[in-house]
Amino acid sequence: MSFTISALLLTGLIVCMLVRYKAVGVGAAIVVLLFGFYLARSPLAPSLDKVVTTVSDAVPDI
Repeated sequence: MSFTISALLLTGLIVCMLVRYKAVGVGAAIVVLLFGFYLARSPLAPSLDKVVTTVSDAVPDI
């Protein structure tokens, strides 16, 4: 049995947990959010998408 979870949901949960347990401040979380937003609009986005897809496809094989 397997299930899938989107990378957006997973990273969102990680950031929320870091903020909740005060490992990262709210200001740093906002900076991470803005960095991700601008990174997604950059020319580097398709390459990063391919890397994330390749890694997510390889993880179940481990």
